[in-house]
Amino acid sequence: MRENRTYDQVLGDVKAGNGDPNLCLFPDSVTPNAHKLAREFVLLDNFYVNAEVSADGHSWSMGAYANDYLEKTWPTNYGGRGGAYDYEGQNPTAIPKMGFIWDHCLKNGVSIRNYGEMGYGYNPPIPVALRPYTCRKYPAWDLDIKDSLRYERWKTDFDSLLNHKALPRLSIIGLGGDHTNGASPGARTPAAMVADNDWALGKIIEHISRSAIWKEAVVFVLEDDAQNGPDHVDAHRSIALIASPYTKRQHHERSLYTTASMVRTIELILGLKPLSQYDAAATPMFACFTKKANLQAYTAAPYRINLNQLNPSSGKLSQLSRNLPLKQVDQVPDLLFSEIIWKAVRGEKSVMPAPRRGAFVKTGEEED
Repeated sequence: MRENRTYDQVLGDVKAGNGDPNLCLFPDSVTPNAHKLAREFVLLDNFYVNAEVSADGHSWSMGAYANDYLEKTWPTNYGGRGGAYDYEGQNPTAIPKMGFIWDHCLKNGVSIRNYGEMGYGYNPPIPVALRPYTCRKYPAWDLDIKDSLRYERWKTDFDSLLNHKALPRLSIIGLGGDHTNGASPGARTPAAMVADNDWALGKIIEHISRSAIWKEAVVFVLEDDAQNGPDHVDAHRSIALIASPYTKRQHHERSLYTTASMVRTIELILGLKPLSQYDAAATPMFACFTKKANLQAYTAAPYRINLNQLNPSSGKLSQLSRNLPLKQVDQVPDLLFSEIIWKAVRGEKSVMPAPRRGAFVKTGEEED
């Protein structure tokens, strides 16, 4: 689970895909593993997040649904007009009726392990059902902590569980560094944070692919939301990656998939029923897989930029970022933050394109 990028922001420079390189902020030089995974496994350029922001994004990603209370209250909270950020498992009223995927797993005897999802900072506490299965040595929400450190903590726990033959069937791993700190003075630059996030992702998949479980493993990667960022197709189009021996290799898949599609695919692998009408109706990602396994391991691409590069301590963007509540979970206005990131990468005088929202209307009159 990663944070807040559109397809074009990262993979817009991939010539084989439906991308716009003019909107690509974090190209192959910054995200070599996202590019390598898309190139070696499946390139998905028609994948859309169901959510608008992280408040509903984590609910959609973990429960294939954001309920009425959540959808009606987050705009008020994000707009600074009152209400507490009591989502992501904190308030029972905001939890989908059928719960989250870990509730589904526990009811059906499917083992789980959580690394950083929900319960950011572990204060307020993690959802009750998830607490016993959460690795407390894995850093929770803190944008000042590198994702490469999270990789090391995950690796230690993974290896221990593997040695004790106690690996769970479902692991949920949060890698939120690609959210970035914007242009916050003295913080790592957006490019440095995204590159570190990309390095950690590559190393996790490399480690799994070189372990004893690779022959029966699959890694799904998605963003909780796209932060209303620049994309020439739609502001909801985002990055999805899949790596496993049974994932098609060097394949370009143009099918339309959503967050709910990915949730449904995971449920099918684990033998679980749908959590909501949305994942029940979603198209599973069958077209991304093949019956014949290819056990070749993945080798992480090394990072190519300085992961410790810092933002300047002064300037207009620094001042804007200085006043943002980045220590809190997703309290930053999405459009403003997207613009700060755009200008931090492209320059203060550059103009971020307005969000694009595509509409797909079928009149019933089209010929088959």
